[in-house]
Amino acid sequence: MNLSRRYLLLAAAFLAHPAWSQDYPSRPVTLVVPFTAGGGVDTVARLLAERLRATLGQAVVVGNKPGASGMLGASAVTRAAGDGYTLLLGSAGETAINPLVYKERMQYQPQRDLAPITLVTRVPNVLVAAPSFPANNIAELVSYAKAHPGRLGYATSGIGNPQHLNGELLQSVAGIQMTHVPYKGAANQLVDVASGAVELAFVSYAGAAPFIKSGRVKVLAVTSARRAPFAPDIPAIAESPQAAGYDLENWFGLFAPASTPAAIQARINTAVVDALKDPELGRRLREQGGEPAPMTQQQFKDFIAGETAKYARIVESARITPE
Repeated sequence: MNLSRRYLLLAAAFLAHPAWSQDYPSRPVTLVVPFTAGGGVDTVARLLAERLRATLGQAVVVGNKPGASGMLGASAVTRAAGDGYTLLLGSAGETAINPLVYKERMQYQPQRDLAPITLVTRVPNVLVAAPSFPANNIAELVSYAKAHPGRLGYATSGIGNPQHLNGELLQSVAGIQMTHVPYKGAANQLVDVASGAVELAFVSYAGAAPFIKSGRVKVLAVTSARRAPFAPDIPAIAESPQAAGYDLENWFGLFAPASTPAAIQARINTAVVDALKDPELGRRLREQGGEPAPMTQQQFKDFIAGETAKYARIVESARITPE
């Protein structure tokens, strides 16, 4: 094939991309959740999928692929065809934090292998305590921790996830020492906090809400910089002078395989942003402890870069390594 003919074929393929976007989607879309059914990411995925059926005009099927702290499902999406029919609803862990912790053990690299489409929701965690725990706010917690260095335990759902970083950041800004107690999920850690087996836990509001409402645990604060709209009565950690500047949320975002054509990425972004403007979807996301946060693709890329820099400082300072 001569050079001029090759250029003509490449140009024709390039010009065809907008047509791909006009035809997309022509069949059901799979939204991969890299965690088990019933968790926070899964619930948000199902709410989003329900609304996307209207904005995309096709069925959106949620597929759970849990394992390896979310990395199994994320890795599967990176290997999928870049045609817009396999997408990932990922959290901060497997798309921003894990590469800082697992490094060369990772089978994929999010910045290289995933195309950020849009942020879907910000999901601050809550800090809860056993009812018998003597502290009722962050100031009292800091005083107690300083009087008992290293003896105060905080539970999370695993090493290197946003909840773990929540605890490490609190230790750093408040100048205290606590002991990390990793669990495999929120349910067991909340049961142990309720019984007093461990004093504290960083956990999603959706997971903790039944325990909070029943009085089995008491809530001390949210991890966002300001009070969360879904729970305005819960103070932010940063409101305490002992932890000024504290700010670390989890978040869920939509990703496609990096090979997905730009026109299809843009089509998906438009559909999801439109879906997130729906008041009913916003209400239901807030019930799950989230806040709708639609973005352009560039805004989402910049957001991930800023969050990753924040996580990197915490991981390096705390010297977090895999189990």
